Amino acid sequence: MEAGPVPAAVLLPLFLRNNDYHLLFTKRTGHLLHHGGEISFPGGALNPEEEPEQGALRETWEEVGIHPSHVEILGALDDFYSIHHYLVTPLVGVIPGDYPYAVNPDEIDRLIEAPVAHFLDPTVLRMEPRQWQGESLMLRHYDFRGDDIWGLTAAILAQFLEIVFDGKLE
Repeated sequence: MEAGPVPAAVLLPLFLRNNDYHLLFTKRTGHLLHHGGEISFPGGALNPEEEPEQGALRETWEEVGIHPSHVEILGALDDFYSIHHYLVTPLVGVIPGDYPYAVNPDEIDRLIEAPVAHFLDPTVLRMEPRQWQGESLMLRHYDFRGDDIWGLTAAILAQFLEIVFDGKLE
């Protein structure tokens, strides 16, 4: 019998800076076994008996040094099933705008603070066809200052934008 998907959770850290809302992304170090060099939200696999909120906050603390008590969880997006057999619960949480991050250099190469409004510009989104295990997929790619945000992170970002902006995106 095949094991079910691995439960995982990510946090979409949302913060206000200069009167604009921003999202915090991480660029993972290149040597990591899974998703090395990719842009993601902080998060990862859940420990046994851990709820998604606990796991997302724990992983965010371990990866970027945002203490769980400094995150106000606003809610969850829909679960996403990844092609790598993870069932990912994305949570949106507000953090202070001037947070003194403590990046774990073993996991995170650098942080990316992107204004939410940037992703509302249709010119930063492109759709690309991709083959995966015999299936044809269309993947979103968001460009942010030369960084390519794609795959599951882009799908989660798109759902966040659709919810926040009431489905008014093209």
